[in-house]
Amino acid sequence: MLHELLSLSPIILIIVFTALTFDFVNGWNDSANAIATVIATRVMTPFQAVLLAAGCNLLGGLAGVSVAKTVTAGIVNTDPSVLPPEMVLLVVLAALLSAIIWAAVMTVIGMPISGTHSLIGGMVGAGFAAAGSQAIVIEGIQKVLLALLISPALGAVVALILALIGSWIFFPVHATVVNRVFRGLQLLSSGAMAFAHGLNDAQKVMGIITLALVAGKVQTTVIGDIPEPEDWVRITCALVIGLGTAVGGWRVIRTLGMNLSKLTPFDGFNAETGAAVVLTTAASFGIPVSTTHTITGAIVGVGLKNGARSVRWSIGQKILMAWILTLPGTFIMGACLYLFLTLFH
Repeated sequence: MLHELLSLSPIILIIVFTALTFDFVNGWNDSANAIATVIATRVMTPFQAVLLAAGCNLLGGLAGVSVAKTVTAGIVNTDPSVLPPEMVLLVVLAALLSAIIWAAVMTVIGMPISGTHSLIGGMVGAGFAAAGSQAIVIEGIQKVLLALLISPALGAVVALILALIGSWIFFPVHATVVNRVFRGLQLLSSGAMAFAHGLNDAQKVMGIITLALVAGKVQTTVIGDIPEPEDWVRITCALVIGLGTAVGGWRVIRTLGMNLSKLTPFDGFNAETGAAVVLTTAASFGIPVSTTHTITGAIVGVGLKNGARSVRWSIGQKILMAWILTLPGTFIMGACLYLFLTLFH
C-alpha cells in the first residue's frame, strides 16, 4: 500500500491526501451520528463510545462499494469529450477542498451537517464551472436530492414505529427494568449505526479517490465505466474515517444527543436502529444518503412519541438551516475553488 502511494504523481498524491483529510473531517463531524445517543443516555462513557464507533466505522467502510461506484460515475460526467482527465482532477480537488472547509466550520460551531451533500455540492459546483450543465449527471443528482428529502422522514417514521411497538410490548414492565434492558441493547444499536455510517460515508471518499486515479490513468479503467476502488483505497479510507470518529466532534454530539431531545436508553435504541435500517438499505442500492439527516430524523421521531413538546424545535430549525445551506454553499465554493485552481494549472 505504501509503495502504491509513493508511486503516484504529485497531483494525484495531493488529491489523495486532500480526500483523506475530508474523510477525517467527515468522521469528526459525523461521530455524533453514531454515538450522540449512547453518550446522552449514559450507557457508555464518551471514550468508550468513540472507540466502539471507530471500530464499527472501519468494518462498515470495508463492507461494500455500491455507494463508491455512484460517486465515481453518477454525479459528474467524466466522459473525456465533456471533461478531459486534467479537468476531472481539478474538479475533484476543488470539490474536496470546499467540502473540508464547510464540514470543519460546521463542526466547530456544533452543527451536524451532511458530509455527503458537502462533497456532492462541491463536485457539482466545480463540474459546472468546468464545463457547464453538460458536466452534471442529472439522474445522479435527482437520486441524491430525493434521498435528501426522504431519508430524514424515513428515519423518523421507522424509529417512531419501533418506539411505538416497543412501548406496546413493554407497557406492563416498570420503566427501571425497561431502561436496564435497553442499556444493553443500545450497545448493539450504536454499533449498528456506526457500521452503517462507515458503509455509507467511507465509500464516498473511496469513490472520489478512484475517480482521480482513473482520470490520472493510474487505475487502468476507461473513464465512463464504473471502476471499483482498489484494496489500498478501501483500507485507507476505512481507517481514516475511523480515526476522525475517534477524535469526536463533541459540540455536534451535544447538539444531537443532548439538546435536540431528551433521550432514554429505550429512545436511543429505537433512534439508532431506525437510522441504521434506513442507511444500510440505501447503501445496498448505492444511494449516498446523509447519515446526519437520517439519525436526526430518527431522534425527532422517537421524541414525538413523547409529544411534540419533547423536541426542541429551535435546535431543529438551526440544524435544518445548516442542511438547506449545505448544497448551495458548497456548490458556490466548489465553483470558485475550481476557477481559482485553474490559475495555477
